[in-house]
Amino acid sequence: MFRRAFWFTTGAAAGVWATTKVNRKLRKLQPDSLAAQAADKAVETGHRLRQFAVDVRTGMSDREGQLYEALGLTDRGDARELPAARSRAALETPQYQITQHRTINPGPTGPTGKEDH
Repeated sequence: MFRRAFWFTTGAAAGVWATTKVNRKLRKLQPDSLAAQAADKAVETGHRLRQFAVDVRTGMSDREGQLYEALGLTDRGDARELPAARSRAALETPQYQITQHRTINPGPTGPTGKEDH
């Protein structure tokens, strides 16, 4: 009697466990779930790329400092300054205006303008 109860309980537990596993897998394979997983992976990849960029910038800065020290350049402030901002009026002077050039594309008759018959 106890044997039968034991095996009945074991079979019922195994059935519940297998049903739960199958239902979880089916939910994971639904389109909404797959889209959410893809979005999560994309966000994770973005974070990894951002961290990689930060690591590269840090490494570049460290190496630049090593090169400055090796070359005996101690004043790094002058090299990092940007030029002063130009005003809009200065950009509109004739020396900065860009002229448009008209190009002539060859027509269907050929590059010389004569028919090639």
